[in-house]
Amino acid sequence: MKKQTQSRILVFALAFLAWLGLTAGGGIQEVVAGAVVALVVALITGRFLAGFPRRGVLRRAGFAVLYFFRFLWEMIKANVHVAGIVLHPLRPIKPGIVKIRTELTNDVAMTILANSITLTPGTLTVDINPEAQELYIHCITVEGTDIAENTKRIGDRFERILKEVFE
Repeated sequence: MKKQTQSRILVFALAFLAWLGLTAGGGIQEVVAGAVVALVVALITGRFLAGFPRRGVLRRAGFAVLYFFRFLWEMIKANVHVAGIVLHPLRPIKPGIVKIRTELTNDVAMTILANSITLTPGTLTVDINPEAQELYIHCITVEGTDIAENTKRIGDRFERILKEVFE
């Protein structure tokens, strides 16, 4: 069986189980709708996961859970920071775009990094240069122009865990 087919079967099974868990599998309509949604998700995303390494799945899953909690913590901190800016209008802001470098080589990991940065209040991923492994981030408050420092401040909080999950 091809890796792409295996990936699609795995995605279907996980998506279908998640659907049943979230809807409590009450009636036949929920089961059929869940199967259809899981099939569509599997057909669309299965090809992206075909190259995903199969070894260390439990370890990677543990880091994925850790990533989820890290993301929530960073989002809470960013919300408090942005609320402070909004509630204290005299507080200086210095918006701008900074460049950060990433060591991630996996496209899915780089996309998740960019989306995580964008979903964190006060930052927005403007562009990704995958060849140079660079992201351009708009920040409410730019603290400096040093690429290494910006990478450490913005990207490292997510990147280290993503490397464990995807590479």
